[in-house]
Amino acid sequence: MADNRIFNFSAGPSMLPVPVLERAASEMLNYKGSGMSVMEMSHRSKVYDAVIKDAEAALRRVMNIPENYTVLFLQGGATTQFAAIPMNLMKTGKADYAVTGNFANNAYKEAVKFGDIHVAYSSKETNFDHVPAQNELDLNADADYFYICANNTIYGTEYSYDPETPENVPLVADMSSNILSKPVDVSKYGVIYAGAQKNMGPAGLTVVIVRDDLLGSYPKEKYPAMLDWKLMADKESMYNTPPTYAIYVLGLVLEWVESLGGLTEMARRAEEKSSLLYDYLDSTDFYQAVAAKDSRSRMNVTFRTGNDELDAKFAKESAAAGMSNLKGHRSVGGMRASIYNAMPLEGVQTLIDFMKKFEAANK
Repeated sequence: MADNRIFNFSAGPSMLPVPVLERAASEMLNYKGSGMSVMEMSHRSKVYDAVIKDAEAALRRVMNIPENYTVLFLQGGATTQFAAIPMNLMKTGKADYAVTGNFANNAYKEAVKFGDIHVAYSSKETNFDHVPAQNELDLNADADYFYICANNTIYGTEYSYDPETPENVPLVADMSSNILSKPVDVSKYGVIYAGAQKNMGPAGLTVVIVRDDLLGSYPKEKYPAMLDWKLMADKESMYNTPPTYAIYVLGLVLEWVESLGGLTEMARRAEEKSSLLYDYLDSTDFYQAVAAKDSRSRMNVTFRTGNDELDAKFAKESAAAGMSNLKGHRSVGGMRASIYNAMPLEGVQTLIDFMKKFEAANK
């Protein structure tokens, strides 16, 4: 790690790769001879046109996005897409949702405003400690789409498979917290979207990947232009000023991912880091992993001691030891280690060393 850098286990905004930050810093005052920062330049300029087009091309390469999918660079976070999804996809007014955590539930509550929303699965009764197997999904053949949250940041659960849907029912996935962490068969999804601030770049950018035949299927006169995917696609994400700097940093992150070996290497690293941490949690009775074993997230590892005072002490002392944001989400307590792509193996090893010392001192 660079001098004076801490290990930032935040769920988002989260740590960025040091080479990306160094590159951005080196280009801050004068991007490629333009005499200005990317922050300052017009989004209509030729220089910036290359930035956004290069970022899209890199995302298409890294994720192997088919040609019949459109990439949109939007604003408003993943939360704005909770409304945009039913607005853009509802034809019959019906949709299926798997409610497996806080953000999936928020998406469901937003969608209810627009149509008849069926809960195809819910893990609420067990405090969202797992995701469903395929045979547990109650899916309707006449739904306009089926919605999942691929990785549940707060509860530390993740889908390890691509759910199958009835014929002609698009699968829609919020991949905010696990996008770019493994290869994904984009063709199995109608829509993939993600807030950038966990694995892709700084806050402020939302990426939407949508199959072309799903663009423009709703009555335009009813809904805001800013939520119209077809309009945004027609304007190449330039209907208004896009989040220019965040798109630039995304391009740098994608360049970093490619330089290391792409998503296959990201998946290997994610498995190595998460397995190391889960293996330790399973070896001790002092800490308890929260998520069910078959649903454990590789990105967000949730655990606790079973004692709220000890959990608070853990968060305080780990911060003093150079590890930030290990306190669990305010709604669930405990601890959470978010180990996205930019978290080095050294950070997880440092965390485990601290956990062993904390256990020895507090048994």
